[in-house]
Amino acid sequence: MLSVNHVIKNYAALRVVNDVSFTVQKGEILSIVGPSGAGKSTLLHIMGALDKPDSGNVMIEGTDVFKLPTKKQALFRNQHLGFVFQFHHLLPEFNAVENVCMPLWIAGKSKKEATAMATEMLGIVGLGARLNNKPAELSGGEQQRVAIARALVTRPSVIMADEPTGNLDSANAQSVHELFLQLRKDLGQTFVMITHNDALAKMTDRVLTMRDGKIVDDTTNR
Repeated sequence: MLSVNHVIKNYAALRVVNDVSFTVQKGEILSIVGPSGAGKSTLLHIMGALDKPDSGNVMIEGTDVFKLPTKKQALFRNQHLGFVFQFHHLLPEFNAVENVCMPLWIAGKSKKEATAMATEMLGIVGLGARLNNKPAELSGGEQQRVAIARALVTRPSVIMADEPTGNLDSANAQSVHELFLQLRKDLGQTFVMITHNDALAKMTDRVLTMRDGKIVDDTTNR
């Protein structure tokens, strides 16, 4: 599904990602852990084609993302990648359905088709009764589920999640991780996730540990 090959990224004289290589299988939930400053978020941004490596490449379903022209790269990102961040980044003036529709509208879907797809995805993440609620009317856990539905609604190849539970209490964090496991089971969804929560990382299939820009450990949990 995804292959990272000898990726290097420097910021000035600092090497933030240092010759990193690994693969992710379809339907796998991979977590990346390590101390702050280890290079985790930079690596995730490169995998998601939000940032470019200085050398190395990222292959997603056989496509070398960084060899695509800029416009095709943006289209590929919209069609094949979904993103969930620590802060949900929902538009406060839009309700749950409208927030989830955003990537579909960008992809050129009609309002009717986008609304139907967004409604279905919100049902899948357990928010079928909250379709018309705006973010301020939702709990933190519900807001993050809307963000997850927004990431999933295009049925991407991979979901990239950067501290998706970092802003939630322990009960909601556990719920979101269980949702990821259920979505992998029901949809065959692949996840690559950064987390500082060791207990939640142990719920994933595999844990990569980063330190000083390198992968220093690769542990299979199941």
